[in-house]
Amino acid sequence: MLQRVLGVTFAQAVRSAAIFILPLAFITLIAWATAGSASGTTSDPIRAAMWIWLATHHVHFDLALSPSGVAGYLSYLPIAGLLLPIAALRAGFKRVVAKLDGDYSNLTGVRLFFSLFYATLTALIALFSSSPGVNPQWWMAAIFAFLIALGSSFIADRSISLAMPVILALRIVALLLGFGFLIYTIAFFTNFGQATLITQVLAPGIFGSLLLLILNLLYLPNVAIAALSYVSGAGFAVGAGTHLSPITQDIGQIPALPLLAGLPVNSNKWFLLFSIVIIALGALLAYWTVSLQERTSWQSFFIVIVMLTLLAYLASGSLITQAMGAVGVSIWQFILFVGGQLLIGLLGFKFIPQIKIFSR
Repeated sequence: MLQRVLGVTFAQAVRSAAIFILPLAFITLIAWATAGSASGTTSDPIRAAMWIWLATHHVHFDLALSPSGVAGYLSYLPIAGLLLPIAALRAGFKRVVAKLDGDYSNLTGVRLFFSLFYATLTALIALFSSSPGVNPQWWMAAIFAFLIALGSSFIADRSISLAMPVILALRIVALLLGFGFLIYTIAFFTNFGQATLITQVLAPGIFGSLLLLILNLLYLPNVAIAALSYVSGAGFAVGAGTHLSPITQDIGQIPALPLLAGLPVNSNKWFLLFSIVIIALGALLAYWTVSLQERTSWQSFFIVIVMLTLLAYLASGSLITQAMGAVGVSIWQFILFVGGQLLIGLLGFKFIPQIKIFSR
């Protein structure tokens, strides 16, 4: 029976990876053939497809930038890219359960085997796809792939019900991201002409425009978190030594990406008024837990902080060159400002009414 479990989980782990890598290889091969290269080989687009696949798992890359071989690092990767392996792994684990058909009751063991096989495969791909100029960190590939596969296996299991603190925390985080996205959308369409100009300068062509659009869409959660950090007062960076917030406006050269057309032109302290919305969401969390146990609100708040910390980590990093060595939010500042404002709202809703009653 164990052999059957091992065989099924291994096959589905391989399929979960292949169902994503093979279409990517086809797309990169078309892009390579369209662009043309005097020195490249057909192995280059295949390797590039593997790098893109690893990047969706948020695997970091050590780089040697040509032609001088200057060291670079890539860790600022699109958060929405995680949805692609999660979707593939969720479907893969469902097939594992369907093929075993209840013959193996220990689902915990099945999850572990499935995740271990996927992590091993990802680490091997990271090792074999390395080149003198691009070196994926294989150990990070193994760890992140295992965690993503394990999490996806739980998402695939509909019999698992989330605890109330987790549900409330997910609602608050979703509202925070939605608020950040709304702020960014307003800023982007205010400077839509700049985005059009950048696209015209890049002149990517039809196929390149499609890839550029996909890349910008995948980075939307990153910019939503940056926008949320901006209005909270924590701000964000777009390169080493830069900082943008309602109070400061230290910015240097920025990449020519249409997505960055939404960057603020000048600092404006009035944007800090938007932090009232974050405080209100903290009060909303307290309101949702009025009829529940006292500890539920604090458990939900703690889970929100953990989720925001993870999102801040994913929404920060280095973008290839030393000049772009710090991009995105500062994790500790983001948690201090956003978490602090949520806490103000939570405490305000809980204790202000009690102060009024006591004063009577």
